[in-house]
Amino acid sequence: MAEFRSLIPFGRGALARGYDPFSGLRQDMDRLFEDFGRGLPAIFSSDKDGFVIPKVDVAETETGLELTAELPGFDEKDVTLDIQDGVLTIKAEHKTEHEEKDEKKHYHLVERSKGTFLRRFTLPFEADESKAAAHLDKGLLKVTVPRLAPTEKKATSIPVNGAK
Repeated sequence: MAEFRSLIPFGRGALARGYDPFSGLRQDMDRLFEDFGRGLPAIFSSDKDGFVIPKVDVAETETGLELTAELPGFDEKDVTLDIQDGVLTIKAEHKTEHEEKDEKKHYHLVERSKGTFLRRFTLPFEADESKAAAHLDKGLLKVTVPRLAPTEKKATSIPVNGAK
């Protein structure tokens, strides 16, 4: 019976002992992504008090644009929306302050966190800005921006004058 280990490349039995020729590359890629995450602002963190970039779904319909954004922890007063020069801007700013005191243990702790979310979307059509609407319920922001109704343009007559 033939010895199959002699047929394996990278030395006799190297793969059978767990050798992976791509393990070094995989480790380097893992280290690259770990290093990339260090030192980024708190908006990219995923800890308890950090802010994560909210997920946004955008759909263009026959009537206009429908946008849904996840904004957990934000209230209506924290969110501002505007349309200017065909660009929809969503801005949400959240501030929290937590204070603890214990006179018996003689400590005083104050923690503050602040995060801002800003996204801009270029509208693919001319919007009827006066009819745009937004609703925030349980951390889910729904925005509708209707299309501007097309106006029918009438032809303009140009009088022809004779020579004088």
